Amino acid sequence: AKRVWRRERDLTGWMSLSRKPEETWYGWDGDRLTTVQTDTTRIQTVYQPGSFAPLIRIETDNGEREKAQCRSLAEKIQQEGSEDGHGVVFPAELVGLLDRLEGEIRANCVSSESRQWLAQCGLTVERLAAQIEPVYLPERKIHLYHCDHRGLPLALISEDGNTAWSAEYDEWGNQLNEENPHHLHQPYRLPGQQYDKESGLYYNRHRYYDPLQGRYITPDPIGLRGGWNMYQYPLNPIQVIDPMGLDAIENMTSGGLIYAVSGVPGLIAANSITNSAYQFGYDMDAIVGGAHNGAADAMRHCYLMCRMTKTFGSTIADVIGKNHEAAGDRQGQPAKERIMDLKNNTVGIACGDFSAKCSDACIEKYNTGQLFGLDGIKADNPIKTKQGSSDASNY
Repeated sequence: AKRVWRRERDLTGWMSLSRKPEETWYGWDGDRLTTVQTDTTRIQTVYQPGSFAPLIRIETDNGEREKAQCRSLAEKIQQEGSEDGHGVVFPAELVGLLDRLEGEIRANCVSSESRQWLAQCGLTVERLAAQIEPVYLPERKIHLYHCDHRGLPLALISEDGNTAWSAEYDEWGNQLNEENPHHLHQPYRLPGQQYDKESGLYYNRHRYYDPLQGRYITPDPIGLRGGWNMYQYPLNPIQVIDPMGLDAIENMTSGGLIYAVSGVPGLIAANSITNSAYQFGYDMDAIVGGAHNGAADAMRHCYLMCRMTKTFGSTIADVIGKNHEAAGDRQGQPAKERIMDLKNNTVGIACGDFSAKCSDACIEKYNTGQLFGLDGIKADNPIKTKQGSSDASNY
């Protein structure tokens, strides 16, 4: 939630803070913002399953919500069932029976068991049905989102087919133009981002994004695992997204593909695999060395592609590996390093198709001389499987 005090000009011309703040409450479903509620309205968002792409906007006035509040049959009888007006308290079992009975009455399918129970109590279905408070369906304003291929909202379409809100953006999410005749609240920007009116920044789960700069204002929480530039947003924002503000290079260059195929769960899985691969590389470096273009680096590539293959399939894993190397090329990676990494990626993909455990499989490839390094890799110090295993690298 947040509270905002605004400055107001009084009759004398002085600016002073408002006495009552504007309160806004937020509701989340995992990493997705689903509810925004103020003193006057509640706005709910329905998303495409497994993604950050909004589908439906539902706005309800708080007055309508209050009308829709009604007591259950058990609550009404407990509150009105005492002659002195103080109410009574039913046992939980009785409340459960009344709740079940109310559901049957509303569905017009009262069971014979419930009718027998009512008869034993000297009651009828009709008598209890008269006690049930009617359900009020609140009036809601429903709009459908029209988004681009990334999930950036471009328009809100009303139930009668008219455009109630529309906007234009540049590649980095800066709003260039907005038409909002009905003053609709539409905070969503690039996937995973919400516009913060007070700061002008976009909240992007783990940090804030500044669209004017096209970069984050705080460093990547995962450090250098997200790339050498810890403030960088994906350099190709037309095709690549960063819905959680937590992308390593592997995810940054392939996030759009993973997101399109597997949605948010896929991005979370890819990030977890990437972190495990780095940990596996650290483990191997402590044993045989070669964290950069050597044995440990080769086993890390093998392990990463093996895990990606098991999770997303060999075709997507191959694209992820090639995208990563293409990103390295743009940053000045020597061609011989790219060739070496792609060879180790190929070994890892094969391990993912045929091996039960990626860490063991890649250690075995090292021991048998099937991995590649710039200066060659000699397994003068073979690794035992148990020696190379750790909680982070187990699959």
